[in-house]
Amino acid sequence: MIGLEPLLPFQYICSLAIVQMAILAKTNPSKTMSENCKNCNEIITGNFCSQCGQKKYKRIDKSYIWEELQYTILHTNKGFLYSLKNILKNPGKTAREFIDGKRVRHYKPILMTFVLSGIATFLTYKVLGFAEIMSAFYREKNIGAKATADIMSFFSSYSTLIMLMLIPFFALTTKIAFKKWGHNYYEHIVMNAYILSYYTIISIIIVYPIMFIFKHSSPATMMAITFYSLFLIPLILVWFFKVFYKEKPVKAVILKVLAVLGLVILGYIILLLIVVILFMLVTMQKAPETLQYIPKTK
Repeated sequence: MIGLEPLLPFQYICSLAIVQMAILAKTNPSKTMSENCKNCNEIITGNFCSQCGQKKYKRIDKSYIWEELQYTILHTNKGFLYSLKNILKNPGKTAREFIDGKRVRHYKPILMTFVLSGIATFLTYKVLGFAEIMSAFYREKNIGAKATADIMSFFSSYSTLIMLMLIPFFALTTKIAFKKWGHNYYEHIVMNAYILSYYTIISIIIVYPIMFIFKHSSPATMMAITFYSLFLIPLILVWFFKVFYKEKPVKAVILKVLAVLGLVILGYIILLLIVVILFMLVTMQKAPETLQYIPKTK
């Protein structure tokens, strides 16, 4: 018994250590236990897999659904409102930060463009009744109402697709104009998404309220408001690119923007010629069907 007495303190310390480890394992098992990822079979030691990024397995229950709803609603709204505020304050700075890597708090710029274009489309056609206004305007100008109805139906049905088509085209023009200033084509897609988002926001909070005030005036007045609002685009472009390329002089930015506008006009003329040629080809092949688009003279 006397020979075992020196071992008692050691046994006591070991017992305490075992009890403490058991308590830790019970209260916080994630720090002492690991498991394999259900997606790639990699060992997970934290809350997420270091290989594929999947969250550690948790059985789907009430708390899981509640956490997912909180993350989806609050995180999405926070990112959307944060980006909306920053785009409105300074779109060029916001785009520069996103392209330079500060992205965690921002809403995805292309998705932002789709959301805003959807809101703008709803306000334009459901609140302002722009389709009816344009039809009345074209009737005053003796343009076929049937053609107008079909065109407006196409634009209202495929507005998001049209936005998707416009961004790559505008990105091509800005890439050509700013080709020596150090950004690739895909970064220019992001830039143009921010530019289009800013223009849409300005339209929603300024242009559309003005149009709503004059909603019951003549169609020519509404078309004039729409036309004059387009003059905001060169100003927005100059401001955006001057902030984005803050080290460049204003004169150089203005010249680049003029080049962009020239390329857009050239692209519009080419597109118009293609549409006219296609229309003529369709007319020659289906002459009876195309007569419905020609206004009848009294």
